[in-house]
Amino acid sequence: MTGKPRKIRVLVVEDSPVVQQLLAHVIGEDPRMEVAAVASSGEQALRLVASAKPDVVSLDIRLPGIDGFEVTKRLMREHPVPIVVVASDVHDLDIPMRALQAGALAVVEKPGSMARADYQTVASHLCTQLYIMSQVKVIRQRGRRVGEPAATAPTAPAAAFPAAPFPTAPAANARKFRALGLVASTGGPAALVKILKDLPPSFPLPIFVVQHIGAPFVAGFASWLESVVPMPVKLAEHNAPLRPGTVHVAPGEAHLVADPGATRLVHAEPVCGQRPSGDVLFTSMASAFGATGIGVLLTGMGEDGARGLVDMRRAGAYTIAEHVSTAVIHGMPGTAIKLGGATAELPLDKVARRLLELVSKGVEPS
Repeated sequence: MTGKPRKIRVLVVEDSPVVQQLLAHVIGEDPRMEVAAVASSGEQALRLVASAKPDVVSLDIRLPGIDGFEVTKRLMREHPVPIVVVASDVHDLDIPMRALQAGALAVVEKPGSMARADYQTVASHLCTQLYIMSQVKVIRQRGRRVGEPAATAPTAPAAAFPAAPFPTAPAANARKFRALGLVASTGGPAALVKILKDLPPSFPLPIFVVQHIGAPFVAGFASWLESVVPMPVKLAEHNAPLRPGTVHVAPGEAHLVADPGATRLVHAEPVCGQRPSGDVLFTSMASAFGATGIGVLLTGMGEDGARGLVDMRRAGAYTIAEHVSTAVIHGMPGTAIKLGGATAELPLDKVARRLLELVSKGVEPS
């Protein structure tokens, strides 16, 4: 007979004794997990991680001494471990977003108090994220060469997809791209910044972004993104006009749908467990823009966006899936590649260059 499965060990980094007790209670109530240790400061967390050997870290962002951003950088450099940022203020996201850029895998809302009406929902989401991210095999943040393994996480095998020939790309004189869509999940904020920072403010296409992140954090994420990239970033609104060189970010709890002249928001059921969904965005782009759309599917767990990217490629669009060498988790782009949805597989540092070549030349570079 096999014994009970080993519990996931969580290092809680939190300076408030009251919140420490609350998080310990929340984690202790989940049969999949246990508290390995509690740290009250970033310095203590760095000392404890080697001895406690946690599977995942719950990280506060406002700590005495070094902050959550610096803790994340040092852990990913010295003791790589999955990090989930636990934030109490959903409106001021500068530090947690910088922590995501430094290598943290997710940001979730702090439960706060058992008296909250949504306490159970927030606590359950925290435990789910801690458990899921504990399965990610992170590596040191020193970059890696093409061919080196990326982080992996268990995902269901890609479902069978009807085979169909993909169209030949239009000739150069027939192709003028009109829209760009970017979809990302775990590890996405850093990937999106890398691409958008390398595009000029004069980039001629409207840009749609679906980033899987908790709904309370989306507005702050969009505001933070605008502070670090050279182009305007807006939270997408229903029937708002498209603007060249503007990033339209899907809001929480609504699907972002692209029309030729506007953005639409659809309050429908989640797709692939996500709302907003990359599949919904890409499929709408296939319909609205056909061969004049560009779709880019970045790092993320699961399969969202993969079938939508297939729809775009079948419509003649140019599609890019992030290469395994740079994806934090290769689930989403890997599924798209298996399904034949990617015109090209590119490491992250080559995506912006390819986009600039496409909008200037209209065809795949030789």
